[in-house]
Amino acid sequence: MKGERKAQLELLLKSHPEGMRRAEIARKLGVNRSTITRYIDELTESGIAIELNSLIMLKNQEIAKPEELSVYESLALNLSAEAMASKMDLQNPYLASGIKKIASNMRSYAPKISQNMLDLAEEIEARILNQQTRSEQINSILEALIDSWVSGRIVRITHIIKNGEIEETELAPYFIGYVEAESGRNPITVTGRLRHTSEVTTINISAIKTAVILEETYTIPDNMKAFRKAMEPGAFDPTDIVPLEIKIREKSAINSLRTLMHSQLELSRNAKGEQICKVEIENSIELVLRLIQCGPSIEVLGPEKFRSKFIKYLRDIIQVYNQ
Repeated sequence: MKGERKAQLELLLKSHPEGMRRAEIARKLGVNRSTITRYIDELTESGIAIELNSLIMLKNQEIAKPEELSVYESLALNLSAEAMASKMDLQNPYLASGIKKIASNMRSYAPKISQNMLDLAEEIEARILNQQTRSEQINSILEALIDSWVSGRIVRITHIIKNGEIEETELAPYFIGYVEAESGRNPITVTGRLRHTSEVTTINISAIKTAVILEETYTIPDNMKAFRKAMEPGAFDPTDIVPLEIKIREKSAINSLRTLMHSQLELSRNAKGEQICKVEIENSIELVLRLIQCGPSIEVLGPEKFRSKFIKYLRDIIQVYNQ
């Protein structure tokens, strides 16, 4: 089994501890039934997964016992669930079912908190019934986005933009969450990179009308953080950083790098009077795309390993057009 597929399969099974049927796994990962059977057989033979009643699940999830929370942890979880239910723009059936499972485990040592959470779950389910048509549509979109994120595949969506028109977008989902709104209700959003660009955008899920998962795969940069804010002066996260040195032929070209995570720019001139810039910057596909966008206005000088990798990337692109 390819390492990438194995990781996707294990992540998918982790997100479905109750188990999944082979056909469902094949559909979500976008492979045929015979291929997924081979992958599953490898996991079961190695003892990572098991099959019970035609359901595939990770072995450690099947035998794992829920840990008992303290009363303080139980109450904090109860309050968090209430806050989430009251502030989310749309109620989700998975939130209700998850709360019920946690509440059942609390029954023996925190019965009052357990009952509070069960009542909350029933309240969420009642809200879902009151807005059933809208809930079904948006939760269906949410499931497709989660499947896209779990399987590492790009999703094509149609969504409403500001002027009320419908726009088609191909997106690589990075994060799914909700954002604060002035109304007090927080809409669920998806944040991701637009395909073939370095632009990262956030879209309100309630504005999405259709979502179709494509075959093309993507990876989330290791240094990407959910909902991160622009870096303050002096603040710098060294995760997955490259000490880039570039020659600048057009000074305005350097503006294309400013939205990436980076340290302060160090500008100087060499013996030939050429302008040189040194900067520690995030080592991501976005950086590569920005450098390509600059064309001959910027030349990568180092480090040598990154320069060689970048040159290979350019040659691979040229090769496509030389076929």
